[in-house]
Amino acid sequence: MQSELVDRARRGDREAFGILAGGAVDRLYSTARFILRDNELAEDATQDALIRAWRDLPSLRDVERFEAWLYRLVVRSCADVGRRRRRWRAEVTIVGTEPAEPDRASELADRGQLERGLRRLTDDQQAILVLHFYAGLTPAETADALDIPVGTAKSRLHYAIDALRAALAADERSAPAALKEGRTA
Repeated sequence: MQSELVDRARRGDREAFGILAGGAVDRLYSTARFILRDNELAEDATQDALIRAWRDLPSLRDVERFEAWLYRLVVRSCADVGRRRRRWRAEVTIVGTEPAEPDRASELADRGQLERGLRRLTDDQQAILVLHFYAGLTPAETADALDIPVGTAKSRLHYAIDALRAALAADERSAPAALKEGRTA
């Protein structure tokens, strides 16, 4: 069914595109929000990606790759919006998608530690982690979304995970020193 809608939208059917955009807008916004860490910037990036999608849809060669193509557009839009606003330094915030429930102190500490670790990563590393772990894309889909070869996506994912582990370990090592400084102050 989605392939039919994509094909109709490629031929200029606004209603078909509206259905496709309506089904993807929340995922695109969430991805942009994770990358940009700003609601307004994420809205701008999502809107920009959907405008690009409508404009460039006739040039999409493989309708089966529509979803990955949309993710590629939103990642590019995030970079463009960030550059325009001089805020491309992506900071990923872990936003709960499940019903709210009381957090325990250790869970909050873990979440804060993860966010600090993610801030230490490069933009490319953050983008690949968001697409793979948050958006749930496979390495092949992530490669499509970033317009890179599958092997490159797997390599970047591997190195991004290693970098995140190293950042978390460094944060953990610096925590006892910060506590000691806090006690002596």
